[in-house]
Amino acid sequence: MSQKLLIVDDEESIVTLLQYNLEQGGFEVVTAMDGRTALQKAMNESFDLIVLDLMLPEIDGLEVCKQLRQNKILTPILMLTAKDDEFDKVLGLELGADDYLTKPFSPREVVARVRAILRRSQPYQGEQKASHIKETEKITIGDVEVHPENYEVFLSGKSLDLTPKEFELLLYLINHKGRVLTRDQLLNAVWNYEFVGDTRIVDVHISHLREKIEPNTKKPVYIKTVRGLGYKLEEPVKE
Repeated sequence: MSQKLLIVDDEESIVTLLQYNLEQGGFEVVTAMDGRTALQKAMNESFDLIVLDLMLPEIDGLEVCKQLRQNKILTPILMLTAKDDEFDKVLGLELGADDYLTKPFSPREVVARVRAILRRSQPYQGEQKASHIKETEKITIGDVEVHPENYEVFLSGKSLDLTPKEFELLLYLINHKGRVLTRDQLLNAVWNYEFVGDTRIVDVHISHLREKIEPNTKKPVYIKTVRGLGYKLEEPVKE
């Protein structure tokens, strides 16, 4: 069964171009040309991925992204922006988007990026599965419990809502517990392509994870910052 995408952009030429190329790539495509319509469709239908422009009438893309995440809709989101503005990119990521592309872009690039996100959003099937984590194996780190086969994370028995990228980042950190991982290593491993040194995306997702699993984000016990190098995940010390 083909994967279902929602394409949201207020420029008809871009919507037509993306729809044609993505359908040629084997995807089922639903479109929307304003934020309100996009939000309604995303809330009422199930999609495998959303391609979301930031500059939209009715409701802008950032607000659409924010409302979806607040409503526990964790569908991967690829942001499109005409602005080569670091603030927009970072804000979009902080609101829950998984990735971004700056206009202008080629249709082939969008299709490739969509495939990469979908592939990395299902990292535990076939060859994408972490090499030393069994499909049914439960992983426990402190009060955090991870179920890779079900894409679930629990903290002290309470289910956590993690986006696909947050989940994959957490699992990668767990698989390399105790090792210092640079931002570039995390970028290449989790996002599977180069961001041309744009490691801010890693910091944003680390921050999201800390907000969800750390008792005190100012004094993290799980994900430690190694100044000048990167991050490492540790088993918390019991007092």
